[in-house]
Amino acid sequence: MSIDSAVILAAGEGQRLRPLTKYRPKPMLPAGNRPILEYVFDALVDGGIDNLHVVVGYEGDRVQDYFGPTYRDRSLTYHKQEKQLGSGHALLQARDALEGDFLAVNGDEIVEAETINAVVNAHSVDDSCTLAIAESAEAPMYGAVILDGDRVSELIEKPGSGSYRLLNAGVYAFGPSFFSALENADQTNGELALTEGISDIIDRGGHVRGVKIDGLHSEVTYPWDLTSLACKLLADGRISEPETAPGLYVSESASVADEAILYKPVVIGPDTVVEPGAVVGPYTAIGQNASVEAGAVVRRTVLDADTRIGANATIIDSITGQGAEIGAGVTAPGGLADVRVNNQIHENERLGCVLADRAHIRGGATILPGLLVGPGADIGVGVTLHRSVDENTEVQG
Repeated sequence: MSIDSAVILAAGEGQRLRPLTKYRPKPMLPAGNRPILEYVFDALVDGGIDNLHVVVGYEGDRVQDYFGPTYRDRSLTYHKQEKQLGSGHALLQARDALEGDFLAVNGDEIVEAETINAVVNAHSVDDSCTLAIAESAEAPMYGAVILDGDRVSELIEKPGSGSYRLLNAGVYAFGPSFFSALENADQTNGELALTEGISDIIDRGGHVRGVKIDGLHSEVTYPWDLTSLACKLLADGRISEPETAPGLYVSESASVADEAILYKPVVIGPDTVVEPGAVVGPYTAIGQNASVEAGAVVRRTVLDADTRIGANATIIDSITGQGAEIGAGVTAPGGLADVRVNNQIHENERLGCVLADRAHIRGGATILPGLLVGPGADIGVGVTLHRSVDENTEVQG
């Protein structure tokens, strides 16, 4: 079947990714050194989709300001979800702009063009819905699928346990009749999930097709997932910057001193400066207009745009937001730690620290593993930080 339109669901906040999502939506967080959503757009365009409908909501202006009205010469039409009332409610916001069958994809999960092609090619006029399915041990933690041949017999949202191995990969093809099913589906706590509409079709005997896929499928739920995702992208070479040597991806506008040491794989974004004696990598992604000063060590870390790393600082297993500043001699040693996210403790996660947008760690400070530093926080000279700190908090020695 020929499908030329897709709805990209990019309205979500990502509360479990706070403080990184305090001022931007989850799809705009970095996958390596560019936004997750950019990978989604690329997969759709490479898969032959010409009309991209983007549903925005939480901090939606960040999406529109970054991408504008087109992407790779394809039109971007934005639809606003005024309240966060679920993925199904988000999809309904694009209803009036669509004719015929269409794709729907999650804007906060990396997808490949091969997956887009597989779903489009499998979808037929007899199918109310076709969805991509990946084999994954994480199916119980997200969305599990039960298949009977190529027919989906049940969707089970976040069962939490069990022997489920098939995961809903978040790429769907729908016929126009799906909107009616979605409107009549059950809501949970006032939210309408897209999968409730699919389950309603299954319960009524409609044909929902499943297509098994291979390749990369990402779930970014917690901050440390961003470093894991960067590692996968770097290991697979899924990087947009030029490959200047095997495993080394350096933008043409970046300035990397001859005396700097880059351990592959690593990506250095546009207009970034890496000074003499700095050691970057392995498994490190640096965004646009960042700087790593002389003697600094940055390993298995994601540095977002406009981040500054001072001389002789050591940053490992960490993630920064945009405009974060790390002073000379700062140490974030990385390693395993128990991390508190909201009211839940996650044990033995590999996380050095998270420094949200415009956070400032001054010279000689030490950040113990597993800590979250909120936007605009200011950690003083020589401080040893033992606890996470909130937005705009000042900590002095």
